[in-house]
Amino acid sequence: MNAASHPFVDRPLPHWFGDAGLGILVHWGPSSVPGWAPLAGPATDGEPGLSDEWWVTNPYAEWYENSIAIAGSPSAEHHRAAWGDAPYERFGADFARESAAWRADEWADAFAGAGARYVVITTKHHDGYLLWPSAHPNPHRAGWQVERDLVGELAAAVRARGMRFGTYYSGGLDWTFGGLPIRGLRDMIAAIPRDDAYVRYVDAHWAEIIDRYEPDILWNDIAHPPGGDYNRLFAEYYERVPDGVVNDRFDFLGTRAGTAHCDFLTPEYSTLDATSPKKWETVRGIAHSFGFNRAETDADLPSADEVVGMLAAAVAAGGNLLLGVGPRADGSIPEIQLDRLAVLGN
Repeated sequence: MNAASHPFVDRPLPHWFGDAGLGILVHWGPSSVPGWAPLAGPATDGEPGLSDEWWVTNPYAEWYENSIAIAGSPSAEHHRAAWGDAPYERFGADFARESAAWRADEWADAFAGAGARYVVITTKHHDGYLLWPSAHPNPHRAGWQVERDLVGELAAAVRARGMRFGTYYSGGLDWTFGGLPIRGLRDMIAAIPRDDAYVRYVDAHWAEIIDRYEPDILWNDIAHPPGGDYNRLFAEYYERVPDGVVNDRFDFLGTRAGTAHCDFLTPEYSTLDATSPKKWETVRGIAHSFGFNRAETDADLPSADEVVGMLAAAVAAGGNLLLGVGPRADGSIPEIQLDRLAVLGN
């Protein structure tokens, strides 16, 4: 294809997303059980993942399985002290048991009260665990999914309050297919599964997600697996959800070159400005982690006024703010996070 040429080059951005302003991104799953990561410091400040030191002291609690696989890392030392030699796989059963207490309406009320126009849930993060009862289970870890349809319950609660609903899916990484440990960007690229079986697995999941939930947003992470046809996926998705949107992480480099399609860009812990030719959404956790991190205290989070300022700055520059919320395994959202959401609503 020529530069700035792809099958959807003339597709207009749906107005609802252009005017949305605030969205909520929920990271929830087995990593919420240990719920720990080192607090951000000199090696973790700045753009995520750009230094090798960042991976050793990774402040993203949802990356716990990778972090404990790095010998000598703070997470590995914490895991040994807190959990001994327990494998990460044990947290799947723990999460399924603890999440039985969760009620979708409580989340939806909090997110609507914050003024959010859309909510995105991690249907599958890099650990491969599925938050819906898929007909295409993980081939490498038996029972590595919920029996309860957490995704569907949240979709219904969110839409009942007039918000849009989106699905995050880690297409580029799935550690049940290999790749651990990741110690840098080069390792991460090498860890992307490239076999046909994984492509079929991802395609089956996206088809199932679109069929079951008709998400308003397809929020992919890391990449679409090499050999997969994301243009076919987009065409099928837009036919089913005409005013849906897709992000730039199916083909990050291609979207920058103008040879791949996206409806919006997703700078992480950074922003673009009003000169951007493409709609953007800055994505960040309320603090340094997207998933629940029990080590974070109120002092580690930006103040309520600072969170309001983040939203105002993003909207003023033509972007949206997708704010990450990290619930505990039982679904309860820490009060220090709820306090910030309440101030946003006020």
